[in-house]
Amino acid sequence: MKEKVNVTGVPETMVQTLYARAKETRKKNAKINDEIAVELVKKLDYDFSKADKDNAMTYGVIARTIVLDRMVEQYLKKHENTVVVNIACGLDTRCYRMKGKYQRWYNIDLPETMDIRSRFLEENDPVYQIAKSATDPSYTLDIEYHGEPVLVVIEGLTMYLTEQNVRKMFEIIDQTFTQAKVLVEVMAPFVVKHMKEKSIEGSQAKFIWGVKSGKAFQSVAPSFRSEKDISLVEGMKEFVPVYKVLGKIPAVRNFSNKILILNKR
Repeated sequence: MKEKVNVTGVPETMVQTLYARAKETRKKNAKINDEIAVELVKKLDYDFSKADKDNAMTYGVIARTIVLDRMVEQYLKKHENTVVVNIACGLDTRCYRMKGKYQRWYNIDLPETMDIRSRFLEENDPVYQIAKSATDPSYTLDIEYHGEPVLVVIEGLTMYLTEQNVRKMFEIIDQTFTQAKVLVEVMAPFVVKHMKEKSIEGSQAKFIWGVKSGKAFQSVAPSFRSEKDISLVEGMKEFVPVYKVLGKIPAVRNFSNKILILNKR
C-alpha cells in the first residue's frame, strides 16, 4: 500500500532528492548506493515525473552525495566518538551509510518534514530525530553533548534561507558546541538570481541567498574560519566524464554549488 505525501515549498525538495538518489542507485554503474532510498520511493504515492526531467537537480544531488559521503567518512575515521548534527535532513539516509562510525547522530528538520520522516524511518539510539527549525535554539536542548568532536552537515538548505537566518543558525551552533566542524552547501549568488528548480517550480520553494566562497561566508558567521571550499564539480567528475575537462575552468567551478568546510574559531 503506497502512502500519500502532501508537501509543498522547501520540504518538497526532500522527496525530489530522495528520488534522485534512488534512481542513481538502480543504475548499472551506480556511483552511489542508497538502497533505503529505493525502498522509500516504492512506498511513496507521489508524482515523480517532474523530478525525472530535472537533470540539473538530479546531477547536483548525486554530486553532493558523493562529495559529502566522502568528507563525512574521512572525518569519522579520524574522530571515532563524533556527534553528528544533520541539519535539514529531509529523507537523508547518510546515517545508515555511516553506521557504526559515530557516537550519536541527530537528524533535525521542521515538524512537517519530520512527521513524514518518522512515518518511513523509525529511528532509535544512536540515531535521533528532532522536529525543530535550525533557527530555533531550543533544538540544541535535545542533543546530548559532553564536549565530543561535533560534525555539523547542512546540505540543500542555505539557498532557501535569508542571510539573517543563516547567521542565526551559525550563532546557535557557535553558542552550543565548544568545537565544531561544519560542512555546509552553498549556491553562487549568480545562480540564485538566474536559476529555478524545474522539479518544484509549482511549489513555494525559491532560491533566496547565495555566497561566493568560504572566505565571504565568514562575514555571515564570524565565529567560523574557512578551511576549504570543495566544488560539486568534484562529484560530477565521477559520473559525467566531460567534467574532468570542464572542471578545470574557474567559471564552471564557481558556477557549481560548493561545500564549505568551516571550523569554529
